[in-house]
Amino acid sequence: MAASERSEAEAPVVPEGYGRGSCARAAADLLGVAEARAVTLAIAESLTGGQVASSLVETPGASRVLVGAVVAYATRVKAQVLGVDAAHLERTGPVDRDVALQMARGVSRLLGADLGLATTGVAGPGPADGHPAGTVHIAVVGPWGEAHRELHLSGDRSRVRHEAVINVIALAGDFLRGRP
Repeated sequence: MAASERSEAEAPVVPEGYGRGSCARAAADLLGVAEARAVTLAIAESLTGGQVASSLVETPGASRVLVGAVVAYATRVKAQVLGVDAAHLERTGPVDRDVALQMARGVSRLLGADLGLATTGVAGPGPADGHPAGTVHIAVVGPWGEAHRELHLSGDRSRVRHEAVINVIALAGDFLRGRP
């Protein structure tokens, strides 16, 4: 593993059960850290369907940091718009570590941002692409390194999506602070 790459973890970055207020606090925190470091953000979302971007824009001043977002729900959009390797997608499907990392790299490049964030996975209610509901990959990529987490979340579709949102926001904040 390269020195600039953070190790994977099976556990969520933040404990499950965080409420909407916690998401707002995490979003405000990430935006504050990014602004203090003069870092711009771009987001590629699959299972979260725009909720990461929406959570960030709830915070006044988000436009100083957030460049934009791409909702790449369909697998073909991940390849055609974000540049995810189509052959890799064919082999693994969209619920994959490398897909999340490529989505984050692609959105950063596409939108000209310093940091790319990505979410991909299975929200449920049932399994998809050979993965149980709650299997989620989140990634953050910047010029100085990358971070990825594979999460195994529980709850209904709404809760899995919400937990994915708060986890990718927390991962990005930790990444900017230099924490694994």
